[in-house]
Amino acid sequence: MFILRLLAVIVVITVAGGVVAYLMTRERKYLDFSWRVFRYSLIVALLVFALLILERVAVIPL
Repeated sequence: MFILRLLAVIVVITVAGGVVAYLMTRERKYLDFSWRVFRYSLIVALLVFALLILERVAVIPL
């Protein structure tokens, strides 16, 4: 769980850095990069949450 939190912080810093770089340089590639990182991290987060829910549902009571 610690690794997931660390990755989330890294993603937030990366996206924010890309947006700041776009605001400073007005080069669209930084904004595209930030959007791509955000989109893929959202997909990964949804997959992790789905696995956590599946783990809770799939527990067989004894």
